[in-house]
Amino acid sequence: MIFAALLRGINVGGHNKVNMKELKEAFEQVGMSSVKTYINSGNIVFQDSREKAQVTVLLEQAILERFALRIKVLVYSFDEYSRIAQAVPPEWANDKQLKSDVLFLWQQVDQQHVLEQLPLKPDIDRAVYVPGAVLWSVDREHVSKSGMTKIVGTTLYKQVTIRNVNTVRKIYELMRELEEQVAK
Repeated sequence: MIFAALLRGINVGGHNKVNMKELKEAFEQVGMSSVKTYINSGNIVFQDSREKAQVTVLLEQAILERFALRIKVLVYSFDEYSRIAQAVPPEWANDKQLKSDVLFLWQQVDQQHVLEQLPLKPDIDRAVYVPGAVLWSVDREHVSKSGMTKIVGTTLYKQVTIRNVNTVRKIYELMRELEEQVAK
């Protein structure tokens, strides 16, 4: 199966430094194949035959052993990740006009009513729940007025890992490429 692993809280503000080449090696050492990393924020695409739950535990343990860091890892199958990536409205971008992110959810908070826990301002924030994630967008000129600026430090914030939509689309592209290679 093709998977994407999203690591939470690495290489942020000089904390939890993880070298992507070493991370790739750690994944390969525990049996993952066709491993590719994307940017320095802990995005890894790979292939493995084990179940997602097994892969998650294995990767968290490998990161602990290799880097001495307890890092939460979210693992998505190609199908799961595809549904999320394709749900992002095509006009949403992370550019000069819009700030658009995907909040990938831990299982404990992965439910429709998670939107009620977000400090959204309906006249400013746009948010959509899809299984596994919340899609969020705001006009750049209103970012400072967004309710989402208040999520940092909350209990919910500790149960998500966030990627901008450009990164989400690139990871999806890498997964599709690997899927095509495997299908040949």
